[in-house]
Amino acid sequence: MGLAVVEGDVRKLVTVAFATVRPKSSDLPARLAQLHDEVSRWLDKYKPDAAAVEEVFVRKNARSALLLGQARGAILVPVGRRSVPVFGYPPATIKKSVAGHGRAGKTEIRRMVRFQLGLDRDPAEDSADALAVAVTHLLHAESPVVAATS
Repeated sequence: MGLAVVEGDVRKLVTVAFATVRPKSSDLPARLAQLHDEVSRWLDKYKPDAAAVEEVFVRKNARSALLLGQARGAILVPVGRRSVPVFGYPPATIKKSVAGHGRAGKTEIRRMVRFQLGLDRDPAEDSADALAVAVTHLLHAESPVVAATS
């Protein structure tokens, strides 16, 4: 899972923090608890005005959809407990917001996020995804945000 905190507006985006969370356990309930706990820590530390998440996009694999839904639930519970408004964005909207078109690949998203946020290196893939969700939200809603992807 990627987590990111970005603030600012269309004129100036500022990266506050970003990270990739890799649960250590192979036990699904323990993994979901780790995701929940990490999002809780970030919400308590950064106190965002909003949370943004990538909407789940699944083609054919029902198992993947179920696992993504469970991870998304683990992410949204601490957000809901703190009454933080949640905004969801489809993958194509995120890609268009960051790269200018809805078919951008992972490498292009990483490079564009690096450029837009003035980072000194490409972020890890999950972190880049979270940063892209945060940038998308700021470009659409202009409020500080914690973004998460699963």
